[in-house]
Amino acid sequence: MAKNVLIISTSLRSRSNSQALADAFLAGAKDAGNLTEKITLQEKCLAFCKGCLACQKLKKCVIQDDAGEIVEKMRRADVIAFATPIYYYEMSGQMKTLLDRANSLYASDYAFRDIYMLSTAAENAETVPERAISGLQGWIACFEKAALIGTVFAGGVNGAGEIFGHPALESAYTMGNAIQ
Repeated sequence: MAKNVLIISTSLRSRSNSQALADAFLAGAKDAGNLTEKITLQEKCLAFCKGCLACQKLKKCVIQDDAGEIVEKMRRADVIAFATPIYYYEMSGQMKTLLDRANSLYASDYAFRDIYMLSTAAENAETVPERAISGLQGWIACFEKAALIGTVFAGGVNGAGEIFGHPALESAYTMGNAIQ
């Protein structure tokens, strides 16, 4: 049975390396027969969470911006893959802002079970994505039916498009293609 797979690319840079990972993951998931959708945060307006907790009662955020539509798509997805550049050994600020704004999901009947993280960085050390993964795991820990299923990291890529030819693209495709 096909799964509803949502890929969220959080880089704001055109031709970004993490966007290329998102595209490879999407291609794999689509080739496996899943329903796929990719959202990019480019051109999206996301305000910071105000911590008012109104979303827990209303089941949606009171801030009127693009986050509401994205969070609703997250709620309905069976699988969510986040693609992010690593900035200062952490996920991008816009990804963290989206996770904060997804607080309304905590009190909802969310569908997602499987979460993936796709990340890129200029530095190549294996340890580079650890804090970003830990941050995402902190968010996932609030959703008892969800789990981090896999991660792909492409290190040593800095300039736009430098990822092409990197083995992480095949890893992302294979990971997406394994979704059933």
